[in-house]
Amino acid sequence: MKSIKLSLLAYFLIITTAYSQAFYESYDWDKTPQYNSSAYANENLVAAKDKIATEFYFTPDQQFVEFYLEHKAYYLNSEEAIEDYNKIYLPYDSDSELMVNKARVITPSGKIIDLDDSKILTATDDETERTYKYFAFEGIEKGSFIEYMYVVKRSPSYSGKRVSFQNEYINKNVEFDLYAPSNLIFKFKSYNGLKDIETDTIIETKNHWSLKLSEVKKLDNETQALYSADRQFIIYALDANTANNTKDITSYSSVAQNLYDFYHAELTKKTKKALLNLIKDLKIKDDADLDTKIKTIENYIKTTIYAAEYSSAKLSDLETIIKDKVASDKGLLKLYIALFNELNIKQDMVITCSREFMRFDKDFEANIYLQDILIYFPKTKKYLAPNENDSRYGFPPGYLTDTYGLFIKEVKVGDFVSAVGKIKTIKPVDASLSKDNMIIDVSFNAEDISTTNIKLSRAMSGYYGMFIHPFIDLIKPELKKELVEGFAKNLNESVTINDSKIDNDNPNLFGIKPIVFSIDFTSDAFVEKAGNKYLFNVGALIGSQMELYQESERVLPLENEFKRTYERTINITIPKGYTIANLEDINFDNEYIEKGKTVLSFKSFYELNDNILKITADEYYKTNHIPVAIYEDYRRVINSAADFNKVTLVLVKE
Repeated sequence: MKSIKLSLLAYFLIITTAYSQAFYESYDWDKTPQYNSSAYANENLVAAKDKIATEFYFTPDQQFVEFYLEHKAYYLNSEEAIEDYNKIYLPYDSDSELMVNKARVITPSGKIIDLDDSKILTATDDETERTYKYFAFEGIEKGSFIEYMYVVKRSPSYSGKRVSFQNEYINKNVEFDLYAPSNLIFKFKSYNGLKDIETDTIIETKNHWSLKLSEVKKLDNETQALYSADRQFIIYALDANTANNTKDITSYSSVAQNLYDFYHAELTKKTKKALLNLIKDLKIKDDADLDTKIKTIENYIKTTIYAAEYSSAKLSDLETIIKDKVASDKGLLKLYIALFNELNIKQDMVITCSREFMRFDKDFEANIYLQDILIYFPKTKKYLAPNENDSRYGFPPGYLTDTYGLFIKEVKVGDFVSAVGKIKTIKPVDASLSKDNMIIDVSFNAEDISTTNIKLSRAMSGYYGMFIHPFIDLIKPELKKELVEGFAKNLNESVTINDSKIDNDNPNLFGIKPIVFSIDFTSDAFVEKAGNKYLFNVGALIGSQMELYQESERVLPLENEFKRTYERTINITIPKGYTIANLEDINFDNEYIEKGKTVLSFKSFYELNDNILKITADEYYKTNHIPVAIYEDYRRVINSAADFNKVTLVLVKE
């Protein structure tokens, strides 16, 4: 990527040498601000001014730099808002230079308190050793405005940037400007209903694009919404250089080739020998199935190689990594790819971004979408997340699936080897592979029906098992016992544990067999005597359930992290001489059908054979994307589980 930047810099230098003033040099705030608080009386926080401007600029000595300006003013009308905004951090680091920085407070009476240099402070993070600068505001009263402005000179970033304009408060007087030399053309895209960027056709000395809005409405966050992805924002990237007729500068094709060249570089004999020795130590047999080979490599790297939080040449050198067992993210990926290549395991590199942050736009190429890396195995159609220690092969982070990604595939033509990048769908893991299965056997104490004897077996697979199964061998025995018993105590703290165990607790069984937690316990918390009847809260045995209730109309779509299935079977031995008066209360049947297929469902029903009552309560979600149009259908299914949780059976004497 460094070589790309150097080449682009050479392109940029092919321009006229006419010098024009940087925009920030003629920009300033009003000496006497005219912010009107009367319109905001009922708001705790309002952005009264929200201006962002950036300029890609050649200095007189022909340095290519970026000037970034931020000018904001906030109306603070609550103690919480004052607490949140009495410090404003600046995007400062050792490679940047603060050209302008000033701030002030405007009190409700109109008094202006300018911050002097003593209130622009510097702090250092003890862990990262990163230096921060921030404004420390004083004299803020409820109903005050704070206003600040700064300009940072920094290395230019032009291959894909995002600017957000919408928050959980009103944004007034919103402005965005981008300036560039007349030969550099940027592309823009607006999202989530934001107005399109406009091109300035009057200015002649440079290119100028802008957005100006009197107000951007506030957007409240909602349950299960991907707020960051649903806010109004723009993305911009450099597209062309008219000085040399270069087009598609921010192109995935060049990214694909550069990444392939880096991660598939020819290995030295010494490095290859180290890899072969490692493969020998891993005891990977030639006749082992593909899944086993991949899992063995992943398990070794994720449990043996320490992932450093910083990067250096040493941490991406394969020989050093194998010897020292420490690697950067780049080094880890190089090791995976080198091992897979030595074993002739075909794989594609996939680059995407989390749905939590932003939905990958397949129609707009910008490097901001290229944030997270997966490895895709065409033969098994499964993914591996090389830099996510909490993830395992076949179950990549859920928010990196059910979206688009850039697939980088090796292409061979004779002896010539290269790479091609193609945007494709990263399919999510099927709901049937992530299962939370409960089998519960209930009997009543013959001498005291209010006491229940319960045997709970809980089998967890896929994403539900992944949080514990691959790491179960690292847990101390006493903590394992506490973990298992926690499944019963989560139902009720007062239960008495009689016995507990874990089956399939070998980490290598993850993805093959579910991990199973079994607990035998006794409790008087689920049955209540009412006269000559007993009230048995059978629904409580599945644990508390999520409820969706919303007074206002739903605005944002919902997103699930992964598709999932719940299976619950409750076998109840009814006490001799008793019957259940309200069996029909068990029955729930809510579903949503899309294109002839059920994608959301909660169904519970019962079978009665002599004194054995078998209750089945199954639930599944076969889609991650819930548009607002089907919110009520989704809510009905989700709330069915919560309603079942409240089911109480009435035991009466025959």
